[in-house]
Amino acid sequence: MDIRLARPEEHAQVGELTVRAYAAFTLGPADPYVAVLRDAAARAAGGELWVAVDGERLLGNVTYCPPGSAFREVSRADEGEFRMLAVDPAARGAGAGTALARLCEDRARAHGAVGMALSTLAEMTDAHRIYRRLGYDRDPSRDWSPLPGVELIAYGKRF
Repeated sequence: MDIRLARPEEHAQVGELTVRAYAAFTLGPADPYVAVLRDAAARAAGGELWVAVDGERLLGNVTYCPPGSAFREVSRADEGEFRMLAVDPAARGAGAGTALARLCEDRARAHGAVGMALSTLAEMTDAHRIYRRLGYDRDPSRDWSPLPGVELIAYGKRF
């Protein structure tokens, strides 16, 4: 498995993979968040869009939000943050999610961060297992709601 920045010609495929990975957590095609998940080009422009690949097969992706990124939501100035960690349902369990999260930690350290923060839905238990395995702790002080009826829980880790 290789981890690298997504190429512009892959943005559509990355977007569709992200929509598939999040399908159980959206309200269907009419959910406005589906358009955000699908818009990989915007994520690449506003952050760093990384992919895990096996040869030509796209396994997963994540948006690392460097300092100054508009995609940052819960991180403090001295922390990194990542968003929209997505692994193709057919590739789950092969380590892509863990590898992408670790890559984000490396990017945060390269930017001088002393920790990492992220938010997730309470229902995303597969992702929570990755975060706990990597040493993240729940941080209820940063739980928040971007929209009525959408409750996000936060995790954090100090390096």
